[in-house]
Amino acid sequence: MSTVAMPDPPAPAAVSGWLEVGHGHRLWYAQSGAADGLPVVSLHGGPGSASTPRQREIFDAARWRIVQFDQRGCGRSTPLGETAHNHTDALIQDIESLRAHLGIERWLVNGGSWGSALALAYAARHPARVCGMLLRGVFLAGRADLDWFFHGVAACAPQANADFLAAIPRRWQRSVPAWLDRCFSGGDADRQLQVATAWQRYETRLDHPAATLPAVVGEEARARLIAKYRVQAHYLARRCFLGEAAVMRAAAALRGVPVALVHGTRDLVCRPHNAWRVQRAIGGSRLAWADPAAHDPFHPAAFRLLRAATDAFADTRDFSTWPVVPA
Repeated sequence: MSTVAMPDPPAPAAVSGWLEVGHGHRLWYAQSGAADGLPVVSLHGGPGSASTPRQREIFDAARWRIVQFDQRGCGRSTPLGETAHNHTDALIQDIESLRAHLGIERWLVNGGSWGSALALAYAARHPARVCGMLLRGVFLAGRADLDWFFHGVAACAPQANADFLAAIPRRWQRSVPAWLDRCFSGGDADRQLQVATAWQRYETRLDHPAATLPAVVGEEARARLIAKYRVQAHYLARRCFLGEAAVMRAAAALRGVPVALVHGTRDLVCRPHNAWRVQRAIGGSRLAWADPAAHDPFHPAAFRLLRAATDAFADTRDFSTWPVVPA
């Protein structure tokens, strides 16, 4: 799942490149920080969102070699919004292809929201390539998460939920992911823009209830917004090609891997219960609650915990000294 993008502060300069991964897909990637630093790959959320300079801010640029990339169909990767040959197994292989392309033996895997589920699936498939994990706003990619996001959250945000569902035909309101996939697979661009705008507004209001979004201006901006939610609908309609049971099995397979989790106590997008369950499944993992943060990783409480976790790992190569418990 994703959250609203806020203005980016200054970030370490990045050097970008392209990686061909087959079936016409080309990934955009970037490296920043120290060339000889500890390698980390940062997996963005969505599905359908993109990497941003601000996501690099939780890492000390003098100590980390920071790798980011835009997943298939997302951001600067091409073709934009493409859903053919776009599924979780392909993304896992893309991460491995990028690691090998960059000559990295092992890396820390960082993922937030949808990126946390992808990180767990990747690490379980390639444990020898993972030296640790930092997860934020855990998403389990199952029916319970989708039912919560599209329906259950109405208990906490009734107006935001009602306004979003108003964009969905009444007869489809109990099968929202399926209808969204159908909508964005069709050819009605005007309707897709209407639904994408409503979806973006909904996500934003769950995290920042008083926020207002400016109108999407320009053909390119509209196309990018539609592409983002086309990819997200494609994944959510299929439970991200994983489902909750597969994500939890992946977590259980990671006992002994240094894992830190950060989750906002007021997260309405991805339920705090998710992080609690994953932490219990991964023996030795550590969980810190960001209070009173929601889903936004740049809330001060969440950001402080994330930055402290990366500093702790750089010091000790694990999270044994994190989080610091006040005396």
